[in-house]
Amino acid sequence: MHINDAAESVIAAVKHTKSASLPLPTVTPPATVYQVAGATGNRTLWVVFVIMLVSSLAFYAMAWRVPTQKRLFHILTAFITTFATISYYAMAVGDGISYHESTITQKHKHGIPDIEVPMMREVYWARYVDWSVTTPLLLLDLALLAGVNGANILVAIVADIIMVLTGLFAALSEDERPRWGYYAMACIAYLVIVYQLAVGGRATVKSKDSKTATFYGAIAGFTLLLWTIYPIIWGIADGSFKINVDAEIVSYAVLDVLAKPVFGFWLLFTHDAMSSSSFSLEGFWSNGISTEGGIRVGDDDGA
Repeated sequence: MHINDAAESVIAAVKHTKSASLPLPTVTPPATVYQVAGATGNRTLWVVFVIMLVSSLAFYAMAWRVPTQKRLFHILTAFITTFATISYYAMAVGDGISYHESTITQKHKHGIPDIEVPMMREVYWARYVDWSVTTPLLLLDLALLAGVNGANILVAIVADIIMVLTGLFAALSEDERPRWGYYAMACIAYLVIVYQLAVGGRATVKSKDSKTATFYGAIAGFTLLLWTIYPIIWGIADGSFKINVDAEIVSYAVLDVLAKPVFGFWLLFTHDAMSSSSFSLEGFWSNGISTEGGIRVGDDDGA
């Protein structure tokens, strides 16, 4: 009995010695994490490039079928998809891309400390260049359809440019606080756009016929719904890195196709079918600079 007690004491002492000599768990910081587009994202960029290209050609063809003075909507809409075509081509071939440097936290269990991991994520700045040109043109389409005055159009376009630029600054910001500060500025600018379209635009279009007012309400509501999803995607992609780059590309691609080609075909087909909403622009747009009212240099009145 005493022998067993002594043996148990020896075994316990050995176990204690071994446990005391074990090293504390350590964590080796991993290498920099790169979040880049994969095969799905790259294929998506090429598919949208083709959609934008075909849509542009179709819009230019539709423009040729109507008189020059009635082509304004067609030209604006074709320009929208033309710039988008260039942007998606640039992203598909690997241009218009930079890397955003940040850190992500890897959490561990069992007493192992969390670590900060450096991360490099692709930022497609070509997309923001595209938006800075195409979204003002899209707003101009809607504003002209509703008959919004020039002052309100200018406010909406400036707010739109502010929204896109602050979104780009947010995507490139390395610090979290400034990033969400820029994001808040972009959201405020977007609310200005919503006000101009939803309040100002609807109030103005009421002076037109009921078909035009109904059509404007539908297409403007469609546009604002899509534009509201964009900042949500940004928040879970470039903002908080909750989704990978492929998911980001696919999400923006679906929105861009709906907001540009689908919007364009809907606008032009409906516009061409509604003579009451047909916008006609005469003067310089249709006829150029004529001799009447032109500037004459070196022309003697008495000659």
